Amino acid sequence: MSKRSDTKRWLNKHRNDPYVRAAQQDNYRSRAVYKLAEVDERDRLLKGKRCVVDLGAAPGGWSQYCRRQRPEARVVALDRLDMKPIEGVEFLNVDFDQQAGVDALLATLGSDRVDLVLSDMAPNLTGIMVADQAGVMQLAELALDLCNEVLDSNGDLLIKVFQGEGFDEMLVDMRQRFRRVAVRKPKASRDASREMYLLGQGWRT
Repeated sequence: MSKRSDTKRWLNKHRNDPYVRAAQQDNYRSRAVYKLAEVDERDRLLKGKRCVVDLGAAPGGWSQYCRRQRPEARVVALDRLDMKPIEGVEFLNVDFDQQAGVDALLATLGSDRVDLVLSDMAPNLTGIMVADQAGVMQLAELALDLCNEVLDSNGDLLIKVFQGEGFDEMLVDMRQRFRRVAVRKPKASRDASREMYLLGQGWRT
């Protein structure tokens, strides 16, 4: 099958995706927002949150959702990709995988403590399962490590992971650091995707 046929098939599937249509109707930047919305509805993730960090934020759907649900909260988003401004969201165009990116985030936060860390980060997927698994789990570990520096007592974390090598170890680690840990596979995740999310609530300080 030609590349043009593959592209046409993907575009048709994309247009017919109910979450794509919903995002267009609701004026969200990506279908991924409904993954966060489902977890929020089930686990009351944004309830009472005052400061949220959105890692790997571009194109900005999760940050949009946070602003709509918690307009009084501070939302700091960062990504190595550029992102169009969102009113009320502080955006850092930095690479969280580099120490300079972490330092920029810490400087922006100042003395503020964070109630919720969100990470929908994923590396550029190669199609090589072992490499992709290692890449996504490394980013998840970086997000978890950030909690040591910024997360307030009883704060929460939601991170993207892949089922596979390193998943069980990450689950054990999170259970040591949070009072409650759950695995979530939102309906908005594509059927073919191995992604799921680990939710930690009640950070132990």
